[in-house]
Amino acid sequence: MARNPDSALQQVVTLAMVAEAAGVSPSTVSRILTGHARVSDDKRKSVEDAIAQLKYEPNVLARGLAQGRTLSIGVLTQDINSPFYGEALRGIEDALAGTGIVPLFVSGHWNVQDEAERMAHLLSRRVDGIVVLTGRLTDEQIREYAKRVPIVVTGRNLKGHNIASMRVDDFKGAYRATQHLIELGHRRIAHIAGPQDHADSVERVKGYRKALDEAGVAFDARLVAYADFHEPSGVLAINQLIDARQQFTAVFASNDQTAYGARLALYQRNIRVPEDVSLIGFDDLPGSRYVIPPLSTIHQPVYELGQAAARVLLKLIEGGRSRVTLPEPQLVARESTRRLQA
Repeated sequence: MARNPDSALQQVVTLAMVAEAAGVSPSTVSRILTGHARVSDDKRKSVEDAIAQLKYEPNVLARGLAQGRTLSIGVLTQDINSPFYGEALRGIEDALAGTGIVPLFVSGHWNVQDEAERMAHLLSRRVDGIVVLTGRLTDEQIREYAKRVPIVVTGRNLKGHNIASMRVDDFKGAYRATQHLIELGHRRIAHIAGPQDHADSVERVKGYRKALDEAGVAFDARLVAYADFHEPSGVLAINQLIDARQQFTAVFASNDQTAYGARLALYQRNIRVPEDVSLIGFDDLPGSRYVIPPLSTIHQPVYELGQAAARVLLKLIEGGRSRVTLPEPQLVARESTRRLQA
């Protein structure tokens, strides 16, 4: 019975077959593929033509192992489902496109024990380097991990061998958000802060207080409610402020997800946004322009942060270093904030 060529498995093209077709040695083909060959233009073209004709696909993993690398990097995030971290992960993926390097994503869930376990998992996979997106690991822990692989950590300023760090200016972003509300005539400005031990939250509280101080508005600790960067905590924070009979005409939420929860709580209390209370967030998540009303917020370069982290890590893996300056947070004024009415 005749064999159907369409159903047959395509023959695997080997490096030796490419070498034979090009009339060179297999080692020459290998050096050309890795970019380490000093050969004539004619010989290089012969190899490239043979690769194209035979449709040869190099074994990237084998090449990486030969160089003592796995061509993979680890990425420790906190919540893969988070729209915030999703933007950073997309930036990392795009920065790695075309490099042959694959990212392995794991979540720490803001739990230092989980984060340590995930780091051990990544190291057991012998990744070439790791990006740590904020989290609760201590600086000392990061330095210990960096003795084994290059590490780029975001959300903190940390220096050391095999380490690069970068962070967005949370202080300046929070200062600008609060200043925006003050410029609209608001003085009773509530702040839904993040966790008290979280570096981003601490800096945003400082920025909030600095803007109040410069405007001559006394800081009132009773107008600060602490949350956890998720929507339900925004609901709880607003209810806490209202039940405590705190008077406020504006709310600065420490991130957009908290602002979404705050918006729902205000709606459930029959408080209109922005007619009764102005509301501003922080992050400028993709969905913030589609909520009702569209959310005023601080745009921070999360996607760019992910891209930069991946690129810096690649430099570290190659034994070099790279300096990155991230764009400053920018105010994005939408319909959830308005001038205070008499």
